[in-house]
Amino acid sequence: MQALLDAIAQAPRHIDAQRVFHGRGGQHPGFEHWTLDAYPPVWVLTSFKSVSDDELAQVQAALTQRWAHIAPGEPLNLVFQTRIDGRSETHLLAGSVPEPHVVSEGGARYGVHVLKGQNHGLFLDMAEGRAWVRQHAAGQKVLNLFAYTCAFSVAALQGGARHVLNIDMAAGAIATGQHNHALNGLKERASFMAHDIFKTWGKITRAGAYGLVIVDPPSYQKGSFVARKDYPRLLRRLPDLVAPGGHVLLCLNAPEIGTGFLQEQMAAMAPELVFEQRLPNPAAFADVDPERALKVLVYRAPDLPGVATGS
Repeated sequence: MQALLDAIAQAPRHIDAQRVFHGRGGQHPGFEHWTLDAYPPVWVLTSFKSVSDDELAQVQAALTQRWAHIAPGEPLNLVFQTRIDGRSETHLLAGSVPEPHVVSEGGARYGVHVLKGQNHGLFLDMAEGRAWVRQHAAGQKVLNLFAYTCAFSVAALQGGARHVLNIDMAAGAIATGQHNHALNGLKERASFMAHDIFKTWGKITRAGAYGLVIVDPPSYQKGSFVARKDYPRLLRRLPDLVAPGGHVLLCLNAPEIGTGFLQEQMAAMAPELVFEQRLPNPAAFADVDPERALKVLVYRAPDLPGVATGS
């Protein structure tokens, strides 16, 4: 318990949403089941196994004490979630959760929902990916596949993207994405499709080519996407989607599948696209085994002969 308590004792008052303690990274043996996130003004504590009432009370006491120090006079807002065997239970332990609950990251605003479900509307480990998109989207036509709540699109438009097409089969997620664009005053240069990507290739291709294609699928979602089976058939479409000199951002968050899987499949399915780099994950998500952590790979399409481009 001490590693988590030490992180709490040193935590500042966060302005942006971010991870505070990442036991899942294995750097704190015995605490692999704990994570603590700041979704200001709410703390979200998660355990991936059952914990005793005494343990939970100890963590809550530490947060209460720290909050009184960094935010004197303000109530502590604390949500606790357990995730065991794919099921989750969520409880409000202290204070309240704003409605609507809007958080910030890198100058952008996003709506989140920390009291329901396991996905809160903004994946905190993807912060560096969104920062990269913001830095490389200027003037580009962007395709955002498996858009979820469209955080990548917001980052791209803030970075000067010419237009973003967001596609996700979940209509509710797309609706949240539209709200996120409205929160940031970015409704004009984005379009949204609540469609199954594998049944929409004709529309996607006709709307291309794209200077940036973002691929951020679930690693395993029955009826939607299973990485080992579906990633290869998605990758073979990329050469027809990416404009000369354009980029592809490939994302995979499956602990059991390493970087080599994506690289091997790209070599087989889209050999003309050239690997450039793997983006770092936020420091808060450090892992003793980087291959188990989030993988975000950047590829680039060749330029047209005799044409040099940059982004």
